Amino acid sequence: MRAMQPATKVERTLPLQGDFFLCDIFNAMPKDDMSTMEHPVFSLATRPDLRILHYQHNGTEITVTPSVRGLATIHDKDILIYCVSQLMAAVNGGRAVARRLQLTAHDLLAATSRETSGDGYARLRDAFERLAGTRITTNIVTGEAEVTRGFGLIEAWQIERRSRGGRMISVSVTLSDWLYQAVLAKSVLTLSRDYFQLRKPLERRIYELARKHCGRQDQWRISVDVLLKKSGSASPRRVFRAMLRQMIAADPLPDYSLAEEPGDIICFSARAVVDPSPGLPGPAPLDADTLAAARALAPGWDVYALEADWRGYWAASGRPRLRSAHAAFLGYVRVRLAR
Repeated sequence: MRAMQPATKVERTLPLQGDFFLCDIFNAMPKDDMSTMEHPVFSLATRPDLRILHYQHNGTEITVTPSVRGLATIHDKDILIYCVSQLMAAVNGGRAVARRLQLTAHDLLAATSRETSGDGYARLRDAFERLAGTRITTNIVTGEAEVTRGFGLIEAWQIERRSRGGRMISVSVTLSDWLYQAVLAKSVLTLSRDYFQLRKPLERRIYELARKHCGRQDQWRISVDVLLKKSGSASPRRVFRAMLRQMIAADPLPDYSLAEEPGDIICFSARAVVDPSPGLPGPAPLDADTLAAARALAPGWDVYALEADWRGYWAASGRPRLRSAHAAFLGYVRVRLAR
């Protein structure tokens, strides 16, 4: 086992960190940590799941132990995705970050396509409790470090204020050091904004695996047996295969389509990519002055998310020749703000 690298080695490249980080970046691109995308940590059950989960694959061992309220679910993970997205947008923008985050409950619910009704706030509180109560023992590699340890998905949470109607307004969340170090090491991947529209737990989990393993490749193949293991589904093999066939017919996943192949193989294929990668012909990389001008136009917005959306818009509109990427991008930002 490799020795764990000191946290200061990663943090030296980042701004000094305060006591807490304020989640105030609008339109941040959804980000997910690669370790929990790769390995089954969250329950796919829709009822309280009190099982102790054991998972072992290619040298990685994970034990997930629930609290009396059950395991954290794949929908509870929305909270972590929101927190990671906010932190990564801040890191990319050169802002100071911290492990304790202060967020507005309404913004979290809206960003993750959840109801902002009274029931929505109650479910959010239940999710906080499951995340704090679920304990993990693992040797997952984060960044350049491998360490076996136990931790909760979040270390603590607290409702700071309530409105007169009883709804939480401001909440503080302290992430586990393990997850926070994954953010500092940039061990994260961008998700489609449509991820939060997936309501079935298995669809979300299968999308995570496709995003982690297929990425920008044209295709990725995996056996049903290994996919069942990596998904964390508690369904029998025949039921799991039937659910995959239903998913293939419904074709609900953003970015990827599924197909069944001989030999009990599932093939994932990337859909047409509208956001060209840097290696493909397209607008030149935006310079620091352009990004600074965008921040001035849209304070609080994630300019990297805006750039990704702009490149997608450019590709979808037929990839027209641009006289000035600087002017075209800032014009796009102005239109977005007007909307």
